[in-house]
Amino acid sequence: MFMGEYRHNVDEKGRMIIPAKFRESLGSSFVVTRGLDRCLFVYPLDEWKRLEEKLKTLPFTKKDARAFTRFFFSGAAECELDKQGRVNIAQTLREYAELEKECVIIGVSNRVEVWSKAKWEEYFEESDDSFGEIAENLIDFDL
Repeated sequence: MFMGEYRHNVDEKGRMIIPAKFRESLGSSFVVTRGLDRCLFVYPLDEWKRLEEKLKTLPFTKKDARAFTRFFFSGAAECELDKQGRVNIAQTLREYAELEKECVIIGVSNRVEVWSKAKWEEYFEESDDSFGEIAENLIDFDL
């Protein structure tokens, strides 16, 4: 399980340190793809395979299903850690998430998310005000 918030930088070659607390659970090889809200989603291979199986069940005859799977899979890349615990993030993914220098890496249960510092602060500020309302709406999920 992934949890916590860490701040790191993306270097001029597009490399970013993966927090040590996430490395063991991610393994040496994992998948990075476009996430929602202009962040990147990072999945361990076993979790990616489970998600892939679920997404395969979406009806390809539905426009939204085709659009989502195209968006999700076309941006996906299998990545590996180097000896310093860094990952090279593809240029297209960096552009999508607006990763230039400072980034925030958060654990979200079964995945890791990578945010530009500015986007994370903007998202957090917007969400912080409505957190109570969001929690109230999730009561039906027996939390």
